[in-house]
Amino acid sequence: MSSSIQDILGELNRDSYISLLSKLIGESEFVQNNPPHLIPQEDKVGKHVLDVLNPHRNILNITRVSYDEKDQRGHLIIKYPGTIPGKVVSFVGSHMDVVPADPNAWNFNPFSLSIDGDKLRGRGTTDCLGHVALLTQLMLKLAQTKPILKSSVVVMFIVSEENNSIPNIGVERLYADGYFDILQGGPLYWVDTADSQPCIGTGGSLTWTINTKGKLFHSGMPDKAINALELAMDALKDIQLKFYKDFPAVPKEAEYGFEIPSTMKPTQWSYPEGAINQIPEKCTIAGDVRLTPFYDMDYLKKKLQEYIDYTNAHVEDLASRGPVSKYTLPDGTRGELAIIFGNPMPGIACDINSAGYKALYNATYEVIGEVKPYSLTGSLPLVHDLQNDGFDVQNIGYGLTETYHADNEYCYYSDMAKGYKVFASIISQLEEL
Repeated sequence: MSSSIQDILGELNRDSYISLLSKLIGESEFVQNNPPHLIPQEDKVGKHVLDVLNPHRNILNITRVSYDEKDQRGHLIIKYPGTIPGKVVSFVGSHMDVVPADPNAWNFNPFSLSIDGDKLRGRGTTDCLGHVALLTQLMLKLAQTKPILKSSVVVMFIVSEENNSIPNIGVERLYADGYFDILQGGPLYWVDTADSQPCIGTGGSLTWTINTKGKLFHSGMPDKAINALELAMDALKDIQLKFYKDFPAVPKEAEYGFEIPSTMKPTQWSYPEGAINQIPEKCTIAGDVRLTPFYDMDYLKKKLQEYIDYTNAHVEDLASRGPVSKYTLPDGTRGELAIIFGNPMPGIACDINSAGYKALYNATYEVIGEVKPYSLTGSLPLVHDLQNDGFDVQNIGYGLTETYHADNEYCYYSDMAKGYKVFASIISQLEEL
């Protein structure tokens, strides 16, 4: 049975794949995701997927779900029905939006597919339109060949992955509304990683914003001011040192192949505009924590708030910058900090003893010739909640880590072709269970 299913599914059709991918990359300019300036219209990508699959609606069940008020951002759920109710293998997480690209910084047009030997070049080839095209081809081949499968095969293409600052339209809403319920009867493969190997661990992500308040005064009389910029720098250093003491590397990180431990770092800095001879009263530093999945996200938030509270209570003890750089004044004025948290996105440590992982391991070895699982502190949406609710979540992808979110993004056609064969092998193996 296993080999016959693989024989039926065969190889990735290069011409069909390239034709579809070319259309998807041609829409990448319109699915850049960076609100409020760039609002993607994922339906532009979805239309090309539907153009390929709609002729086979007599075989495939296709559902579009949109929570966007303009109805331009629809998720797509495609199902090839199996014969045993509840038995399923799913491939989800491939998204139809992309990160922005500045054409002036690229060596080629980011919004048009170009081919250089084995390289497929353009924004979204690795992350994640290359996978959208790949899984569309898989469902097309199932519809064309009509193999009798015990398991239903379900693919879910999602929207609003690269930036979820517009609430209640992304994959979390799909989950809350029950669209994942049909996927509980088998492994769930999240297809949005890279390097053709199982990604067995991801990091949690928690964004934070620290606002500091000092006292505005003339720079010629700094003894009468509290410099919000200096307060932000000195307080953040102290907070980071506390973080690394409380969240050190743990043995499980080495076991799962994490190259780095949990980290906390600033990524943005802003302050009110003013004259250069004014010491500013306010400052904002924002950044994130990337937390390995062996730490609890609620505990992290609790500790960060404790650091802020301690700093406020002992602001006079912060190391300062010179004889008149102080964070308290004789009149009782004190520098203050406040922290705001973004929506937490917990990480995941995959179950490496599950049926889903064993099928992925065997398929990877069969097709690629070696299995080198890895982990990283990049984050994926929803996977932690899915695992907590009993889903056998595994992560895989066939782009390149080095080109994720990068200028001059590309992937290799040969990697995508191997990915197709891995998916076919997984479906075949799970038929035997």
